[in-house]
Amino acid sequence: MLKHLPQSALLTLLHIINKLWSSESFPSAWQQAVVLPIPKIDKDKSDPSSYRPIALTSCLCKVVKRMINGRLVWYLEKNKLITNMQSGFRKHKSTTDNLVWLETFIREAFVQKQHAVAIFFDLEKAYDTTWKHGIMKDLFDVGLCGRLPMFIQGFLQNRQFQVRLGSDMSNVFKQEMGVPQGSILSVTVFALKINSIVKSLSPGVECSLYVDDFLICYRSKFVHIIERHLHQSGDLSQ
Repeated sequence: MLKHLPQSALLTLLHIINKLWSSESFPSAWQQAVVLPIPKIDKDKSDPSSYRPIALTSCLCKVVKRMINGRLVWYLEKNKLITNMQSGFRKHKSTTDNLVWLETFIREAFVQKQHAVAIFFDLEKAYDTTWKHGIMKDLFDVGLCGRLPMFIQGFLQNRQFQVRLGSDMSNVFKQEMGVPQGSILSVTVFALKINSIVKSLSPGVECSLYVDDFLICYRSKFVHIIERHLHQSGDLSQ
């Protein structure tokens, strides 16, 4: 419907968005979501964990978030604030980069007659447990101030949701932690938050990231040296 609005309606819509932006206000309706539990294939439907929650949110808010995200990504990429090890949801990068990098790492170990060991980390509920205040601190630390971080703060705080089953609605629940899954803005702020994990690694330990999928690896002719470095890096990363 938004894509097919006439020019006059689009200008009115743009005026409303600019008014919200200049007043640094975030509509409460944009902080609410209706969650639809979609059953996973071949799972026990009596188990709540067998459902994948799909959140329905304001389509107008999605348009604004895409606009804000474009500005945020431009700033982060221009100032090289996201580590080169991160390949998730970035232009000219994909999972292929991670695979080629790992294959090259292994081949070089073979050529030098070294052992190569890699550890793959699966961060459980990474989006759901992301520290909101930590995101705001990271935005401040990279030099962002003014209306953009204020919008992101409004996007993260006071989020509420209801679960809908058929025509029945649950009580209203508050999302205390984490970032909303499925939002284009959530991916960017999460990438910024997890960015510091690279700095916690021991010297010589290499890594790659695809959003929240984290890999560390080390190569040496001596296995006990590899174990020591990877153990130290694993403890620091956690």
